[in-house]
Amino acid sequence: MGAWRVLQAKLIPNNASPIDVSAPGSTKYMKPILTLTMNPAIDVSSAVEKVFPEHKLRCGPVRYDPGGGGINVSRAIKRLGGDTLALHCCGGPSGGMLRILLATEGVPQQAIETTGWMRQNVNVLETVTGQQYRFVMPGPVLSEGEWKRALDAVLAVKPPPELLVASGSLPPGVPDDFYARLARLAREQGIRLMIDTAGPALENAVREGVFLIKPSLRELRMLAAGDLDSDAEQERAALQIVGSGQCEAVVVSLGGAGVLLASRAGCERMPSPAVTVRSKVGAGDSMVAGIALAIARGHTVRDAVRFGVAAGAAAVMNPGTELCHRADAERFFAQSG
Repeated sequence: MGAWRVLQAKLIPNNASPIDVSAPGSTKYMKPILTLTMNPAIDVSSAVEKVFPEHKLRCGPVRYDPGGGGINVSRAIKRLGGDTLALHCCGGPSGGMLRILLATEGVPQQAIETTGWMRQNVNVLETVTGQQYRFVMPGPVLSEGEWKRALDAVLAVKPPPELLVASGSLPPGVPDDFYARLARLAREQGIRLMIDTAGPALENAVREGVFLIKPSLRELRMLAAGDLDSDAEQERAALQIVGSGQCEAVVVSLGGAGVLLASRAGCERMPSPAVTVRSKVGAGDSMVAGIALAIARGHTVRDAVRFGVAAGAAAVMNPGTELCHRADAERFFAQSG
């Protein structure tokens, strides 16, 4: 994988020595963080005064961004000063547009060619109410050969990454146990795997065992098969997943209330900084990026999640799918200490 080897060479000169850091925003020699996006998208964002049925809605200026869980994680890692390689499925004219947009942002990438055209999602802001409408498409149908090539592509990364983030939905045709297969592969290669997905794909991955998951409260309820109405029940359910050995950390996203972290050290709720929300698109991906970057730089899980919360808060301050800004994330992180 040429892009990976070139990036490694730039990051770790022959005479380099490790650099100790005290904050996730610092610079340190490390292996780039690999992300995998099975169902990427072009995110099309615009605004309209009011949404009405049966009418032509004249929208404002249009913004095009690379999208999909792992894609956004790589973009946010880049914005936060880290190094990454975005491995993604890619097909059709929209896939070509994705490559151009990622290259424009300077995000190293490796495409897995697919026959089906990559999807486009639409985000529309209703200016009168401030409400945001998000239309999410299913993505192309992948053949068995195509989704298996994605697993082979992860294996082809040499040297293997220390940290892999697999994030986002699975497109049609990809089996529900895909992330579980990826977890098995990662364990055999000594790679720590972070998973951010939902439904049966998440259940199967947790059953196989991963390093970290970031479920919503609804997804935690699914994993625990319970209502989890009280704080104590939520904490007990998250700790049970950690205690079972299925993962080392569970980071439950609570929206504006922050996160619930469960790890071997116990449970802790971390509030999100109070900010003016302009768009929630990509906030969760920015959080995952912050966590991954801090973990890759050797920080504790607790401090990594603190930085992730800061990056998520920094993201919602920006319009459309702009993601987080480094200065904001580092400021919020410093304030939370």
